[in-house]
Amino acid sequence: MYALIMAGGGGTRLWPHSRLEHPKQFVDLFRTQTLLQKAYHRITPLVPPENVYVVTGARYADMAREQLAGLPPENVIAEPAARNTAPAVGLGALRIRRRDPDATMIVLTADHLIRKDEHFRAALGAAGPVAETGALVTLGIHPTGPATGFGYIEQGEPLGVFGDGFEAYRVVRFTEKPDRQTAIAFFASERYHWNSGMFIWKVGALMDEVARQLPDLYAALIEIEAALDTPQAQATLERVWAGIKGISVDYGVMENARSVAVLPVDIGWSDVGSWAAIYDETADRSGANVVQAGELLQIDTEGCLVQSSKLIAAVGLRDLVIVDTEDVLMICPRGRAQDVRKLVQMLEDQGREELL
Repeated sequence: MYALIMAGGGGTRLWPHSRLEHPKQFVDLFRTQTLLQKAYHRITPLVPPENVYVVTGARYADMAREQLAGLPPENVIAEPAARNTAPAVGLGALRIRRRDPDATMIVLTADHLIRKDEHFRAALGAAGPVAETGALVTLGIHPTGPATGFGYIEQGEPLGVFGDGFEAYRVVRFTEKPDRQTAIAFFASERYHWNSGMFIWKVGALMDEVARQLPDLYAALIEIEAALDTPQAQATLERVWAGIKGISVDYGVMENARSVAVLPVDIGWSDVGSWAAIYDETADRSGANVVQAGELLQIDTEGCLVQSSKLIAAVGLRDLVIVDTEDVLMICPRGRAQDVRKLVQMLEDQGREELL
């Protein structure tokens, strides 16, 4: 097995702590390890470090190497520019296919939290034999409610039981983030799972689907592959990459692939997609205040998340996120934490790059 960790996201919903030069996967959000470090150490008991690759933006490549001391430096793949996940996955697949054309390839995210590490690795091991059949396999997360912030996967006919009791199903369809009523119906049916964005497949099966569905991307990847390990490798990558159109692997490959399977799993998964998610992961009880940094002096204040380098004095506050950095103080209700990305968009529109 080989693993590719995607580490190129911007983490705008965790602004102002997550910044363009230091996005959330490289940030120690839980005061233990960065999310990238967690992702790496989570997979290495199953996949040896020499078989683990990280694909990230060129500006983050050195940061990834610094954070992952056990990873061979050459296993960090630098994208010249962001082109969404399908090109990133394709770039990683080239490197893996060059080493082993028959490789089983695991695609992971660097910015998610998984609490049940051993069960997660067992699920990946169980997915391997499913991938051997030629199917593109995805891990589906058991939904805990009718969330509208995730894509959904509908399971179809059973394909059997694999590994230590993991059931696999053929995928009927993918649905992007649904409206509330649709999400309620999906949750009630018990046939739908959240799309984790984590995949397992034979590298050849993936490349065959890229060739069939995204021929322009496939042609670009083949041109890049031809120059690997030559003096022209970097120049070719930069030239070809500039002409590649961005598209997600979910939309570009998975939705219309000929054979797709899902393994429903309960791995303690969170996409850590907002400050509200950070609160949910760290609060020891409902209504508790969470102080990640700094100090909170409070009277009649509940359910607040505080991250600051100074004392925060609060009176009568409820369910707020307070993030105080050197140049920004951000305050919002926890229930509107998803809207933080809109603040980032406003700064982008105003050209205030120094605050991004």
